[in-house]
Amino acid sequence: MSVKYIPVQWNKNKWRYNAVMLAGVAAFLVLFIYVTPGVLNHDRAITPQIHNARAFGACAFIMLTVILCIGPMARLDRRFLPLLYNRRHFGVMTTFVALTHAGYVVNWYFAFSATPKFEAVLSANTSFGQLAGFPIEALGLFALLCLLVLATTSHDFWLKFLTPPVWKRLHYLIYAAYVAIVAHVTLGVLQDQQNHLLTFIVIASAACVGGTHLAAWRMDAAETRLQASDAWVTIGDVAQMREGYARIGLLPDGDRVAVFLLEGKLSAISNACAHQNGPLGEGKIIACLVTCPWHGFQYDVLSGRSPAPFTEMVPTYRVRVQDRAVQVHPDANPPGTHVDPIPLAATPEPEVMT
Repeated sequence: MSVKYIPVQWNKNKWRYNAVMLAGVAAFLVLFIYVTPGVLNHDRAITPQIHNARAFGACAFIMLTVILCIGPMARLDRRFLPLLYNRRHFGVMTTFVALTHAGYVVNWYFAFSATPKFEAVLSANTSFGQLAGFPIEALGLFALLCLLVLATTSHDFWLKFLTPPVWKRLHYLIYAAYVAIVAHVTLGVLQDQQNHLLTFIVIASAACVGGTHLAAWRMDAAETRLQASDAWVTIGDVAQMREGYARIGLLPDGDRVAVFLLEGKLSAISNACAHQNGPLGEGKIIACLVTCPWHGFQYDVLSGRSPAPFTEMVPTYRVRVQDRAVQVHPDANPPGTHVDPIPLAATPEPEVMT
């Protein structure tokens, strides 16, 4: 499948992913609004509008925390990969929840302002030189604008139009949004209470995001150091290869390679789909074609080429078996280069055909 011919369609996994996400959002809001007011123990009585605003704000914060943890957790443990496949849906839903929070705030705090309410959001408080009473509205607005940009550009059209490198850099805005939200909450609601439950949640959430990213970075750095001593990179033992499946390895330059065992022979291609960097090593192989689990793009594991009439291509790699170790040379062949597969027990280097 290719965006040039067939639009990406929803499937059962996408519907299931979104159903579970919506159920989680609904459960959080019900718990916050109806079950835990006594546990939250607000220092002074608040109106239902403020309570609803805090409920949606807290939900958006937790959702964004989960989103930022999915990537490193998937690198640390492959069982988290299904959560990664449709993470963009999670981000769009988070944006709608954050917009609802902003709507409650604007329509309650600024609806009767002498100036237009949207203008009053930024003009009512300009005490930027102090922590107590800092204008957290500016932080919240910045975070919301970041989320809106990410949600708007999440469609495949923008990935194609902006090119994957630019699109990826643009979506790093999610980290700036998260920092702004942490500051927004810390300088806002956390200064207005004596109960430290929300304080603990905010600190634990931020620590979880930082901790998972640090752990994933250390794991990748350790693998890179181990592989740097040899030009050929060991992907695993021959006993770890399974017929019809791939074993994914990290190369010294940070790229990932997928080594497939098909009909007793080894082939290696880039693990990143040309469409949106989906994990090809997680896909199914049918008639020498691996299907990307994200959006269904297919590639020949011998050449890295999509079947005609599609034109997508990914790099291929040389493979060898050395002392029962499956190894890949880190220098990638140009996308679409055919490489003869080698028997799993073979030791000579494969021939590269141009």
